Amino acid sequence: MEIEFKNVSYVYNYKTPLRKTALKNINTIISENKINALVGKCGSGKTTLIELILALIKPTRGKIYVGPYLVEKNIKIKRINDLRFDVGLIFQFPEEQIFNSTVREEISFGMKYFGYKVDTMEKRCADALKMVGLDSKYLDMNPFKLSRGEMRKVSIASVLAFNPKVIIFDEPTVGLDSISKKNFIKLIQMLKNKYGKTILLVTHDTELVYKCSDYTYILNDGEIVLEGNSKEVLTNSNLNEYGLERPKIVETIDYINKVKGLRMGYRVDVNDLIKDIYRNAR
Repeated sequence: MEIEFKNVSYVYNYKTPLRKTALKNINTIISENKINALVGKCGSGKTTLIELILALIKPTRGKIYVGPYLVEKNIKIKRINDLRFDVGLIFQFPEEQIFNSTVREEISFGMKYFGYKVDTMEKRCADALKMVGLDSKYLDMNPFKLSRGEMRKVSIASVLAFNPKVIIFDEPTVGLDSISKKNFIKLIQMLKNKYGKTILLVTHDTELVYKCSDYTYILNDGEIVLEGNSKEVLTNSNLNEYGLERPKIVETIDYINKVKGLRMGYRVDVNDLIKDIYRNAR
């Protein structure tokens, strides 16, 4: 499901002397069936943009088309509920929001609220676990006895149970070790490639974005200042102007090229970089 911003601005405390512009004239499209990344330092407007997509707040000016839904000042309440079934949000540290005593109860909690039938809930729980790489034996387990990575997968499954077309991850790798980060990348790639989900990573982690995203938007002081193919955007030498660091592998390649007078292209995988260095050293 595609998301399109047309001349979108948002101002906090719009009618008071304390007004503050959070987003300025955003015009862009978040493509469907892609891993998209919204990257920016703290205070750049990332959270405001998420809230607008979910219609938690309404734009001061402009329109947002989330698939068939229109988010504007006059959005209807019924359409908001429908929209939130199709757009799932995974919060930062989602495992800390778990409160049920079994995985089944945790995943089915939201479905009970919306009146799903028992048979439907059971199937959706099992299907959602499968989507995150866990089998149905986890349903009767205590989520608090799982590893941190498994708990995060259960939290993601709780959102996937509603089968959203768009999944937004808010700072998804915070608190994860390197192995868990690799597993997360495999997960979102599977959600895109196997299940056709549209993914939006909202983060300041340029390392993560460089390794797995298709398209990147750089947000700075409420404006999209750069966007394009992730590899092109994240090798841009101006990233530090926006309070962001280029991925370490990019910096390393630039340094080697400069010192050795080489023209090695950018790589994502360190092993590929080592092979390039070896070939150029011969």
